[in-house]
Amino acid sequence: MTLAQVMSRGVLAAAFVVILVGCYTLQPAPEGVLPPAGAEMAFDINDAGRVALGGAMGPAIARIEGRLVNRDSSAYIVAVREITLLNGGDQTWSGERVQLKIEYVTEHYERRLSRGRSIAMGAAGIGLIALIASRSILTGGNPDDGRPPPDTAQTNRMPLLRFSPLRIPALRVPLLRIPLP
Repeated sequence: MTLAQVMSRGVLAAAFVVILVGCYTLQPAPEGVLPPAGAEMAFDINDAGRVALGGAMGPAIARIEGRLVNRDSSAYIVAVREITLLNGGDQTWSGERVQLKIEYVTEHYERRLSRGRSIAMGAAGIGLIALIASRSILTGGNPDDGRPPPDTAQTNRMPLLRFSPLRIPALRVPLLRIPLP
């Protein structure tokens, strides 16, 4: 497999992943209609709910997000993924099940795929991948045109110095009286 084939497969795989990611938004669920069990939901909590749930979940809950496990006539059972606090902070949970009474909820939202945002993100991602591929950033620079690269290094040859420390008069040994070369 050539480098071009590997690159083209990598670009296609990256484009496919960008398209699949998508963008989700919370949209108000229609009144009287609740999505089926397993749907991703968010619930705005009122003051009575904050007081009732404060001991188990914390006193400053603004919104609870998670997967709807079940609903009966008086409560929602939610596998909690995240809690948004009144001060703007978030707490991540790992699917613990919590029972929310209907009177604790002011509004409920369904997490839905936003087609417009997903298309825009997909187009931006594909454009970025195409830009990278067209500029040959992935291959490491300019395409090879068959010529060897020019020599950019400059070499200066310095002659060797014929220097001997024995030729310095101070280093001659006067006691031996042996002339040194």
